[in-house]
Amino acid sequence: MLEAIAKADTLIEAMGWIRRFRGKTTVIKLGGSVLDDDNALLHILLDVIFMETVGMKPVVVHGGGKAINRALAEANVEPQFIQGRRYTDDMTLDVVRRVLAGDVNRHLTEEIERLGGRAMNLSVHTTNVLFGERLKLETGEDLGHVGKVTEVDRDVIEGLLYTDQVPIIPSMCEDRDGNLINVNADTAAMAVAQALGAEKLVFLSDVNGVRLDKDDPNTIIHSLSEAKARELIASGHIAEGMIPKVEACLETLDRGVGKVHIIDGRLRHSLLLEIYTSEGVGTELFREPPTATA
Repeated sequence: MLEAIAKADTLIEAMGWIRRFRGKTTVIKLGGSVLDDDNALLHILLDVIFMETVGMKPVVVHGGGKAINRALAEANVEPQFIQGRRYTDDMTLDVVRRVLAGDVNRHLTEEIERLGGRAMNLSVHTTNVLFGERLKLETGEDLGHVGKVTEVDRDVIEGLLYTDQVPIIPSMCEDRDGNLINVNADTAAMAVAQALGAEKLVFLSDVNGVRLDKDDPNTIIHSLSEAKARELIASGHIAEGMIPKVEACLETLDRGVGKVHIIDGRLRHSLLLEIYTSEGVGTELFREPPTATA
C-alpha cells in the first residue's frame, strides 16, 4: 500500500507540470551514445510517447554519427573531420542519406509505433522539412556537402503535432536546387526549436549536465541563468567540449526558445524526470526576465 501511495504522490507532483506544459512544443535532440544503447533508447522513446499522451507536443531531431561511421567502415571509406565537422564527399553523402535519413529515421519511427505511440518520419526520402545552404568556413576550407539549416517547413511539422503525431527529423537538409546537405544535429535541433517557438529544447547527452567540475557529476548545476553561464565560461568552470554546447544553448535562448536542457540520456526516464519533477536531473538554462526601468 505504501508503494502505491508513493506512486500516487509522484503523479500528483507531476500534475502541475503536465498542466503547465500541455499544448507546448518540446524539441528533443537524439544522438551519440544514446542511439547506440538499445535500453536507453527504449526508455527515451517511452518518455516521448508519455509526453504526447499527456498533451505535450514532442518533436525529435536526430543524428547518427556512430551508425554512419560503421557504414563508412563497411564501405572502406575513412571518415575525415575538419574543425570538428565531418567532411562529406559524394560517397559519404550517399552513406549519410542511406543511414541517417533511411535506416535510423525509419527505426525511430517504427519503434515509437511499436511501443504504442504515433510518429511520422520527415526526411529527404519522405517529406523534407529542413532547407539550407552549404557551410563556408572562415579559413576557406571546403567541407564538401556540409551546411546549415536556414529554413524549416513549420506548417508540415505543426500539422503533424495537431494530429497528435511525433515528427522524427534527421539532420539533413536540401538547398534551393534540391541538393542534399549534411548538417550538425545540434544546430538542426536549434533551428527547429527556433522555427516552432518551442517551450523547451532538450539535448540528450552522455553527461548529466553542466558541472562546476567537469570530472565530478555531483557538481552539476541544475538551474543556470544566461548571465551565470557566461560568467562560468569566462572563469573556466565551463570548459572544453561543454563550451560550444552551452554557447549554442544561449544562442537558442536569444532566439525565443523558452528553456534549454542538457540531460544524460542514459539515465532511465531522464526526460520525464527533467520535465515533470521539481528539481529535475540535468541542467536547465534560462534567460532572466528583463528588469523593470522607471
